[in-house]
Amino acid sequence: MRRLPPLNALRIFEVAARTGSYAEAGVELGLTHGAVSRQIAALEGWLGQRLFTKEGRRMVATPMAKIFAAEVGLSFDRLAVAAEACGRPAARRILRVSAPTSLAMRWLIPRLDRYHADHPQVEVVVTTVSCVMEDLRGGVDVSIRRGVARADLWPQHRVVPVMEDVDTLIMSPALFARRPVRTPADIEGHTLLAAETRAGDWANWLDAAGLQHLAGLPRRTFDHFFVARQAVEDGLGLGIGPLPMLEIDVASGRLMTPLPDIRVPRTGYVAILPRQADAGNLLAGFVDWLIGEARGPAAGGQRAPDRETERA
Repeated sequence: MRRLPPLNALRIFEVAARTGSYAEAGVELGLTHGAVSRQIAALEGWLGQRLFTKEGRRMVATPMAKIFAAEVGLSFDRLAVAAEACGRPAARRILRVSAPTSLAMRWLIPRLDRYHADHPQVEVVVTTVSCVMEDLRGGVDVSIRRGVARADLWPQHRVVPVMEDVDTLIMSPALFARRPVRTPADIEGHTLLAAETRAGDWANWLDAAGLQHLAGLPRRTFDHFFVARQAVEDGLGLGIGPLPMLEIDVASGRLMTPLPDIRVPRTGYVAILPRQADAGNLLAGFVDWLIGEARGPAAGGQRAPDRETERA
């Protein structure tokens, strides 16, 4: 007989450690705060050590508890895969994908209809994280993160390169019509829009454009890139945006890349998935689809019209 801790308490503990809150765990699990607290107290009694400490009004997982929670999450993932492998072959599958917010909004979600058209038996559920390097969480089948395919970074997972990433100048067609940017020097006098989540974008682009002397220009900074991107679309200024994430926006005419030949390579994105058995190759097939989408026909840069065309 395996001497296992109470499984229901383990399930509640994993959610509480992942969310960082007894209250949020209760909401996710449909339990009261008191029920969550009692189950975690029972698990602490079984283990003989504290799993959470009080910081202000919050209960925070100890360093050892965070490691334990990660292992518990992986175990539940393996159990879910094994259960699905033994389940009904024709049953509708749910594929849970975690991705950075901007990538999910501007690249992944607009393409999911194509995946669902070819895989009607699969429902893709997307959750977002605010940071591209945020820790992996249990209960997710595939995580998309910025990084490289190095085994030491995610030793308990399989890591597959999915998409390269480059930065280039972006602006709205309406702003271009008012104040065109045809050469790098034309950015002078424009409002520069930036995001705290993509620090250094402007400095790197100005360096690539040979405009290091403009690095001190004032910028309007937003807390997240998707807010800055919306400000660019609204014509409030110039931004630095990633391709191919914004190719759909460029193709639809919401944004344009007036100087597409000036590009700054960035660390791309990888798919991170469990090493255990993949029932029906669902996860591997989804990752292959991601790679195919990333390598598909690019919308390409939308160049500024030359002066002869404009006069015509």
